[in-house]
Amino acid sequence: MNILELNHLTKKFGDFIAVDNMSLNVKSGEIFGFLGANGAGKSTTIHMIAGLIRNNEGEMKILGKNIAKNQRFAKMNIGIVPQDLAIYEDLTAYENVRFFAGLYGLRGAVLEERVAEALQFVGLSDKAKSFPKSFSGGMKRRLNIACAIAHRPKLIIMDEPTVGIDPQSRNYILTSVKKLNEMGSTIIYTSHYMEEVEEICSRIAIVDHGKIIAEGSKEQLKAIITENKNITIEVKSADSINIEQLKEIHGVETVQVEDNVLKIHSATGVNNLNKIIASLLQTGTEIRSIDEKEPNLETVFLTLTGRNLRD
Repeated sequence: MNILELNHLTKKFGDFIAVDNMSLNVKSGEIFGFLGANGAGKSTTIHMIAGLIRNNEGEMKILGKNIAKNQRFAKMNIGIVPQDLAIYEDLTAYENVRFFAGLYGLRGAVLEERVAEALQFVGLSDKAKSFPKSFSGGMKRRLNIACAIAHRPKLIIMDEPTVGIDPQSRNYILTSVKKLNEMGSTIIYTSHYMEEVEEICSRIAIVDHGKIIAEGSKEQLKAIITENKNITIEVKSADSINIEQLKEIHGVETVQVEDNVLKIHSATGVNNLNKIIASLLQTGTEIRSIDEKEPNLETVFLTLTGRNLRD
């Protein structure tokens, strides 16, 4: 089942087309990575889904219902964790979460229960009466998340939730994203930290100049740019290496030896490292180190979108 559907979505600012005829489906239960360079149209798309700006053309659906025609339904089922902190410094952590939860119509005992639940989830129960101005950057980010999840939305959009925080807070937030997903929430996750997306996302879309230019699993995206992996093996002496024997191993395409370093170009998806090692040991070659590298998500992203800086 699709929790979110974008059909031919377009947004123009004057003559500039920020989102260009974009169509995209996010399935229920996914952690969906939504990637794009600065100015690619990523944030504009998120703002349209959240109802902050209107689209010029196209249609958006949440749980099968048109967002524009069912704004209250959409609001109740979508939670936004914005990149820019949306918390009030002159309200306590408890008051912040209570205020935002109240905007979704929660009242009375249910409101109090959800506020306490959200603060506990992000590890801030002991800071409920404290003001955010005394919080670290990571604590503010966690409070930002609590404000977005107290009404238990089906879809949570997280826009750069770990930007500018310490490694411990970053790890806590990534773990929280996985827990939210396990509890039934669908997540749309944006980040410039490609290793985060590669770690937690089941499917990924890359947007550039307002269009989806690639979409699929990590493996599918990597296969777009290359079908090869590089294996580098340092040996004590290359004299005993049987290059022809190595070339006969399934998946191996090229073999080079330079200064006791063996460089093997092999097809991805073929688990042949054990056979390569066995071949070397059979000829008495002493192995000192092994490094097997496949293209990562950052390589895919830079290859597809370009390496030049953008404002």
